[in-house]
Amino acid sequence: MAKQAAKKTKKSQSKGFEEALWDSANKLRGSVESSEYKHIVLSLIFLKFISDKFEAHKQKLIDDGLTDFIERVEFYTKDNVFYLPEEARWTEILKYAKQDDIALRIDTALSACEKSNASLKGALPDNYFSRLNLDVSKLAALVDTINNIDTIANDCDMSEEDVVGRVYEYFLGKFAANEGKGGGEFYTPKSVVSLISEMIEPYKGKIYDPCCGSGGMFVQSIKFVKSHKGSQKNISIYGQEYTSATFKLAKMNLAIRGIASNLGDVAADTFFKDQHPDLKADFIMANPPFNQKQWRAPNELTDDPRWAGYDVPPVNNANYAWIMHMISKLSENGTAGFVLANGSMSSNTSGEGEIRKKIIENDLVDCMIALPGQLFYTTQIPVCLWFLTKNKTEQHFKDAREPFRNRQGETLFIDARNMGTMISRVHKELTSDDLAKIARTYHAWRGEKKDGAYKDEAGFCKSATLEEIAKNDYVLTPGRYVGAAEVEDDGIPFEVKMKELSQTLYQQMKEAEDLDKIIRKNLEGLGYGE
Repeated sequence: MAKQAAKKTKKSQSKGFEEALWDSANKLRGSVESSEYKHIVLSLIFLKFISDKFEAHKQKLIDDGLTDFIERVEFYTKDNVFYLPEEARWTEILKYAKQDDIALRIDTALSACEKSNASLKGALPDNYFSRLNLDVSKLAALVDTINNIDTIANDCDMSEEDVVGRVYEYFLGKFAANEGKGGGEFYTPKSVVSLISEMIEPYKGKIYDPCCGSGGMFVQSIKFVKSHKGSQKNISIYGQEYTSATFKLAKMNLAIRGIASNLGDVAADTFFKDQHPDLKADFIMANPPFNQKQWRAPNELTDDPRWAGYDVPPVNNANYAWIMHMISKLSENGTAGFVLANGSMSSNTSGEGEIRKKIIENDLVDCMIALPGQLFYTTQIPVCLWFLTKNKTEQHFKDAREPFRNRQGETLFIDARNMGTMISRVHKELTSDDLAKIARTYHAWRGEKKDGAYKDEAGFCKSATLEEIAKNDYVLTPGRYVGAAEVEDDGIPFEVKMKELSQTLYQQMKEAEDLDKIIRKNLEGLGYGE
């Protein structure tokens, strides 16, 4: 009991500093746009975190009698600790926090940190704080608040990566919720990311996200591996991000958690500058921009090898360009799970229907899930999950996964639109029970015995054949296949129920007559009779 109470206290304290940090960040309002201060806050959190780890490792070297080596870079990097020259250390930032040149000192610290650690190349803001011309007192207050975060977390059950990582998750979510339309390109709701990870089970191999945002898919993949007693060393991370600021967020987010990755050399457009041209991924997880318009000119990319075997995707919507890009990146046994707008399941505009038909006929569609609305912070567009696989034959694995049965010619449809719980007036979240039910259904359908035997459930799931999908004009909307949920029989005979309902109706009709008489009498008393 005492241990549980301690955990609860620690959790509430942790939540308290997250909220305090958010309040402190909000004080920057008026000085900069909210879309800017996420970079300010997360950059400072990153600097504090790596500095704390550096100081802890430095003290360990001293304790081990290695004082002569405390300024040698290799004595830090060999233990996955970033070496920081003096001007990059948090103690220096704190010392001069109330000076007029604090913004310049922060920029200097970030630059020195990046120059001293090759893995951080291109990850940190460049001369960012100086350009913003922030109010010194507000910036100093933010530094003081961040200084109170115990990133090392020696006295709790979480690792330091979990503590700071949770701050990152909290802030990315808050920023997405507060930026409104267009502000969520770097953030996918945690429950959606968790569902994709639980569905495809990325135990071992190469994981790829062609539009990785702030790296949430990768973080959840590693969490999945760890939660199932796997090894992070068995996972290789590949990704790409178009927006420069978000690209830096991703690199910081992964570095904070000690996740090695290859996100390309620079931020770049995945369609026009593919930085992993020869990659064949075992798992793909993605949340591409919804219904992306004018993503290419009419004469561009018309002969791209990624469209081989399919029609050229239309100019006015990139949904199918993303799908075909991901198909081209899958290994021979690879699986992809990604989010798209609902229109992708049924659209026939500009040849999309023909592309979808070929994807289905090539037997690549493993599972389709209709999600509930209000899951995303920044859009009300209804969304779905696609799961594609290159191999539906019986498979056996050397990793932790159970064998898959032969699913050739079959596709699973799941309608999860009635799932989820409102956690605010406008925002819904899939619960852990929701995630477990959906993932169990898919795994059982694939033949994994740990999840029991699969069976169709009216209103929720249906295993359909290619012939059935063809009869539905190659539309992949789950509602077309799962049917309506059965109404549970309450065991009361029809005659009894009808009698009870009739008596209730007659009673209500009598009450209505009595009420009419009272109203009529009152109106007459006021001189408004017939």
